[in-house]
Amino acid sequence: MADRGRNERCGCGSGFKTKRCCGTTRGPSAEQLERAFLADQSRRVARPVLAAALEHGRDELFAEMLDLPARHYRLQLPLPRLLPPELERLRDAIQTDNTERFDELIGPALAHVDTPTVRAHLVRELLALIDAEHVHQCAAETAIFDLTRHESSFLKCALTQALAVNAGAATTPSGLLVAAL
Repeated sequence: MADRGRNERCGCGSGFKTKRCCGTTRGPSAEQLERAFLADQSRRVARPVLAAALEHGRDELFAEMLDLPARHYRLQLPLPRLLPPELERLRDAIQTDNTERFDELIGPALAHVDTPTVRAHLVRELLALIDAEHVHQCAAETAIFDLTRHESSFLKCALTQALAVNAGAATTPSGLLVAAL
């Protein structure tokens, strides 16, 4: 059966034209919604992050931000059960502590996992940890601000920590060592 035209009556029986009923997806896509969420969070935390950086020292705040995925499992990127080749190669470099290979492989691995949905997931987890008072608010807000930047150091750290735990090269935040297969 041929597709209905936009100006023909919709097949659902509503009596409306297809373009006004089932034939059109309305509203922004899921990716556009996640981008808008990230932009809103960036605007919300930008001023407090800058004030905290002046008060606590930029380097201290940045170091505390990068330590968050090691201290909170929820802030590590969720990994698929079967790692794609880019992530598998990076996992092997982490496991063998090959820093030269790590520097070469981190870019392609990040390109494979970096999506607005992943970044928004991390922001939501950070907000939940702030609400539960499990993290220092300034460090978490710095991470939120960092996740809205094109090249996010926090995202890189969240991926690296997840792969290190997966490879058995680091312990989980609770101190467990995952057996590497």
